[in-house]
Amino acid sequence: MDSFLRYLAMVRSRWVRIFARNRVGSILLLLFILAGMYWYLCAAPMNFSAGTIVRIVPGTSVAEATQELADAHVISHPSLLRALIRLSGESTPVQTGVYRFATPQNIFVIAHRLTTGDYGLPPIRITFVEGATVREMAAHIAETFPALPATAFLTAAQGQEGYLFPDTYFFEPSADATAIVAALRSNFDTKIAGLSGEISASGRSLADIVTLASLVEKEARTTVDRKMIAGILLNRLRLGMPLQVDAVFGYIFNRDTYSPTFADLKVNSPYNTYLHTGLPPGPIDNPGLDSIEAVLQPTQTAYLYYLTGKDGHMYYATTYAAHQANQKKYLQ
Repeated sequence: MDSFLRYLAMVRSRWVRIFARNRVGSILLLLFILAGMYWYLCAAPMNFSAGTIVRIVPGTSVAEATQELADAHVISHPSLLRALIRLSGESTPVQTGVYRFATPQNIFVIAHRLTTGDYGLPPIRITFVEGATVREMAAHIAETFPALPATAFLTAAQGQEGYLFPDTYFFEPSADATAIVAALRSNFDTKIAGLSGEISASGRSLADIVTLASLVEKEARTTVDRKMIAGILLNRLRLGMPLQVDAVFGYIFNRDTYSPTFADLKVNSPYNTYLHTGLPPGPIDNPGLDSIEAVLQPTQTAYLYYLTGKDGHMYYATTYAAHQANQKKYLQ
């Protein structure tokens, strides 16, 4: 009897060892299969290229977006990514914009990035200088945002000349022209809000103030000179004299010039301040706060004429004869 029991114990021990070995082997096999499935289905493809950029434009469907990522070798299986995105339950399945993929990422991370707008790009810094025109801003935008054409900004900024505040801004890489224009206009409104009392006291409309400030912006470089020129231009307006601001010709002809020819002086344009009295129809650039404040706080002066000498300094005169003398002295 004891021998039989020992035999049974030996058999049992043998089968336990066999089962144990097979169970470990089965688990290892299962883990190997799961790892293979993950690598095949979820991991980035072998031909992924670090720093890949993919732009998903507005109106792109989930199917189109996932296929673009597959074509760019960011993912291997667009159908699986579509399923994950739909399972997320987000009301807007894919956030449009420019995405950068610096390193290989699994499909779960990609799905999260698409649904949350994690673009992988830092905000873009852009500075617009005082006196920049909408056309110049559009060119700067096109240089800074290669995927955003200048024409898109020009369309979005139509009728906004003078009201897009020159400043330094930070935009998401996916920002479109409408969003950029809205940010510049919002900044203008914020800056002007602090001057509302002075604007009311001036007796002039905001449009007239901004238009006059745009002329001052182009004509002077320092706060002192801006206030002086604002006073001179206001004197001319009160007397019904032509403003005769040379800077308008740069706006009329879309060129950076402040020395108009005799032919330029005769050009048939409502912005020609030599032919027409009063203010031009609108601003010729986007002035900074200093020029706007110069119009609201002009220097009270008897001067009616001014010029910028070859030495860069401003020279003033009360009569045309004195102005001609300044021209001979400081321009020749």
